[in-house]
Amino acid sequence: MNSKQRSHSPNGRSRGVALVSALLMLMLFTVMTLAMVIATTSDTLIDGYYRNARASFYASDSGLNIARQYLISQFTAAVPNPYTAYSTTVPVSSGTETTILSSLTNTSTGFGAYQGFLGSQTGSWKGTFKVDSANTTLGTPTCTIHYSSSTGTIPTCTSAGNGSATYYSYSYPYKLTVIGQSNSGEMNSVEEQGNILLTVTINTSSSTNTNFAAWGMFIDQASICDGSTLVPGTITGPVFTNGAWNFGTSGSYIFTDQVGSHSANLGYQFGSCYQSSANNYTSGSQTIRPTFQSGVLLNQPTIALPANSYNQKEAVLDGMGNGGTPSMQSILRDVNNAAYPASAPSSGVYLPYYNNSGTLTFGSSGTPAGCGGGIYVEGNAAVAISAGTVTASSSPQIYTITQGSNVTTVTIDTLANSGHGSTRIQKGATSQTIYGVPTQCSAPGSITRDATMLYVNGNITGLQGGGQGVGSIQDTTALSVAANGDVTITGDLLYKSEPVTLTQSGSTAPDTLIPANNHGQTLGIFTANGNINLANAQSNGNLEIDASLAAIATGGSGGLVNTGSSINTLTIVGGRIQNTLQNIGTTTRNVWFDRRYAQGGFAPPWFPSTTVTTSTTYTSPVPVVSASRLSWVNLSAQ
Repeated sequence: MNSKQRSHSPNGRSRGVALVSALLMLMLFTVMTLAMVIATTSDTLIDGYYRNARASFYASDSGLNIARQYLISQFTAAVPNPYTAYSTTVPVSSGTETTILSSLTNTSTGFGAYQGFLGSQTGSWKGTFKVDSANTTLGTPTCTIHYSSSTGTIPTCTSAGNGSATYYSYSYPYKLTVIGQSNSGEMNSVEEQGNILLTVTINTSSSTNTNFAAWGMFIDQASICDGSTLVPGTITGPVFTNGAWNFGTSGSYIFTDQVGSHSANLGYQFGSCYQSSANNYTSGSQTIRPTFQSGVLLNQPTIALPANSYNQKEAVLDGMGNGGTPSMQSILRDVNNAAYPASAPSSGVYLPYYNNSGTLTFGSSGTPAGCGGGIYVEGNAAVAISAGTVTASSSPQIYTITQGSNVTTVTIDTLANSGHGSTRIQKGATSQTIYGVPTQCSAPGSITRDATMLYVNGNITGLQGGGQGVGSIQDTTALSVAANGDVTITGDLLYKSEPVTLTQSGSTAPDTLIPANNHGQTLGIFTANGNINLANAQSNGNLEIDASLAAIATGGSGGLVNTGSSINTLTIVGGRIQNTLQNIGTTTRNVWFDRRYAQGGFAPPWFPSTTVTTSTTYTSPVPVVSASRLSWVNLSAQ
C-alpha cells in the first residue's frame, strides 16, 4: 500500500497574526487621531470663546472711553464761545446735564444702540458697543463761584447776578455703563463712576472810547442771507458788523485780523443760502472756506453808532467839536474880513480868525484865546487838495475850493513863522494872511496838535488830490474832510509818504507799518448824512484813496458807492466804515489797513468815535473740562 506522508510547515500556526496586528495599529492610530481632533477642537473652542470674551470686554471698555470723551466734548460745546456774562445768564445753563445725557443715550444720533468702531472690521478684536441707558446717569452739579463784588445780586450757579464772577467751577457726578458685544454675540458690561469737572475763567469787562478809524472795515447793516455777499479778496485790519457776514462762491476770502459779528451765524450763499456758526460750509461739490487768520467772534454785542460823535461843524469854530454852541457870527470871517452873516448865505468860504492888537490871528478871541479847527464852506463845492514845495521853513498844504465861478484858495503852512504857522486865504485879487494855523484842542487854548477840519455844509461834488499818483497830503498834515451831504471822490488822494506797505515783499506783508514814513500825516473823510461816492475821472481807471472813509450815523444808510465808470483797481489805505454795503463797481479791490490807527488812539482829527464794551469772555480758547474717575468695575467678571 502506497502511503503519502504529509509535510508540516513550522510557521503554519502564525498565519493571520499580521492582519490582527495591522488592525490593532489602525485602531490605535484612529484613537490617537480622534484624541488629537478632540483636543484641537477643544482648544479651538476655548480660544474662540476667549477671543469673543476679550472682544466683548474690549468693546465695552473702549466704548466706555468713547462715551466719557463724548461727555467732555458736549460740556465744552455747551459753553458759548465766547461767553458773555449778561445779567441773566451763566456759562452752563441749568438742565444742560439732562440734555447731554439724552444726547448720549439717543439710539440714532448717540450711543444708545450697538455700533462698531472705526476699523473694527479688520481689527483683531471685532465688536460693537452701546451705552446702557437704564444704568447710566449724569447728576446735577455742585458749583463754586468766585466773584469780585458783593454788591447787588450775588452770582450763583443759575444766575450771573451782578456779573462780577471771575470764574465758575462745576462738578457733575456721572455713572457710565457700557455693554460690549463680540461678533458671535458674547457680551460684557463695564461700569465707571466719577465726576465731570468744568471750569470757566472770566475776564473783567471794560468800556473804552474807540475811534472808528481803528477798524479796517465796519458795516452796520448787513442781514444774514439777504442775497448780497462780501466782495472776495484780502481784507486787513480788524473788521466788525452789527449784522452778519455773507460769503459767496466767486472767490476766496482772507482776513488778517480778528473778525467780529453781532450775528450768531455766518451766511454761505450758494444757489441757496445756509446759516452756520462754522468757519466753512459745503453744499454739493462746492465749499466756501474763508480764511480767518486771527479768528472770528460771533454773537458779539452791537457797536453803538455816533449820532455825530464829534460835531465837525463846531470843530471848525473852536477846535474841539465837543458839542458846544459857539457863535458862527462872532468867530467866522471870509476873505474880506467880513463876519459870517446872521442869515446863512448860499455859498462862501470862511475861517475862524480875529484881530489881535493889529495882527490877524487864527482862532477866536478870549482869555485864553480859543482854538480854531479849520475851513468852513457854505453850500456845494468841489475841493482839490495839493502839496506845495517843502523847505526847511515851509510845508504848505493847499486847498482849492470851487463854487461855480468862485475859486477860493486856502494855504496852511505849519512850519512858517518859526513854527507858529500861517494861513492864507485868497479869492481873486483879495487875500488875507493870518498868523497861526488850525489846531485840535482839548480845551480853549490847550492845543493837542496842528490839525485841519474842512467842513462843507452841503455836498462835496468833487474831491481829489494834485493828480494821479501824486502825493498830495503833506507829511505835516492831519486832516479830516466832512460834508453835510454826499462826498464824491473823483481822483487819487495820496500821502506824500506812505505809512504802510502796499504790496507783498518777501515775508513782509501788505499794510506793514513803515516807521520812517510815520510823520503824523492822516486823512479822514466823513459824512453822517450821505454817501461817499466814487466817480473816478482818471484815464487808466485806477483809483487810490489814502484815508479812513466813514459814511455812518445812527439811523443812517450811507455807504461807499460807485456812481461813475467801473474802476479797474481800487486801493484804500486806511479803512472803510459804512452803514450799508453798496456797489463799489470795481474789478480789483485792495483795502490795506493803516496800522497806525490801531496804536494809542491815533486817528484823523475829529473823526467819529464810539464807546465799545469789551465782551466778558473766558480766557482760554475753550473752557477747561476733564473727568475724574472714582471707580471702574467689570460687571461681567463678578
